[in-house]
Amino acid sequence: MHDALPPGARLTRPSKWHVTLVFLGEAPIDAVASVLSALPAAGSFSLRLSGGGRFGSAAWAGVDGELDALGRLRERVRAALTDAGFPSDSRPYQPHLTVTYRGDGAVRAALAGHASPPWTVDDFVLVESNDGDYRPLRSWPV
Repeated sequence: MHDALPPGARLTRPSKWHVTLVFLGEAPIDAVASVLSALPAAGSFSLRLSGGGRFGSAAWAGVDGELDALGRLRERVRAALTDAGFPSDSRPYQPHLTVTYRGDGAVRAALAGHASPPWTVDDFVLVESNDGDYRPLRSWPV
């Protein structure tokens, strides 16, 4: 995707690029990991980046492909965490990858016509965010 974006665009670091399933905020890592470890795997699926949009000044790449499988994974994770006492955001789920937090029309225009090759999703990761840096803690098969 990097090649599809305008040269010199101020992008988020690729190490921060991810598709969020559930945002919890502050939560005890060991307890959350225990809940996620109990989820049975349902099988891998395929996604790709396609198109884009914006939330305020943030520009994002859209997610396409086996969205039903992504939605089922998201719901399994969300429901298990909610049942364990870790409620999540109740807004409708909009899978995306944030590319920049700047109101950059050239980036949005480049994303509008972009479609990446597909990739296989075979795991999901519990990530800790600390001062804008993301640290993967554990992963599980989808």
